Amino acid sequence: MTNYELMFIINPTLEEEKKNTVVEMVQGIITDNGGEVSNVDVWGMRKLAYLIEKKSEGYYVVIEFKAGTDLPKELDRRLRISDNVMRHMIINKDAK
Repeated sequence: MTNYELMFIINPTLEEEKKNTVVEMVQGIITDNGGEVSNVDVWGMRKLAYLIEKKSEGYYVVIEFKAGTDLPKELDRRLRISDNVMRHMIINKDAK
């Protein structure tokens, strides 16, 4: 299993309950596909470097997890079609 780090930005106009639901949904995708979530770090509201979808702030979340090589592709696909996630990035922490 490979170590990965996922950072994603949730739409700041969502209610707190819906933001938590998005975080739980992402964790569910990871665990349902054979991955293990090791750390969830919610940064909260932060100012964006540039406007995204006419918004100047975003709700940042960082998740560290272990998974096989095919899970990041599925996670990327699911996050791209989500209306609540404005941006995301998956990093392979084991690659040098």
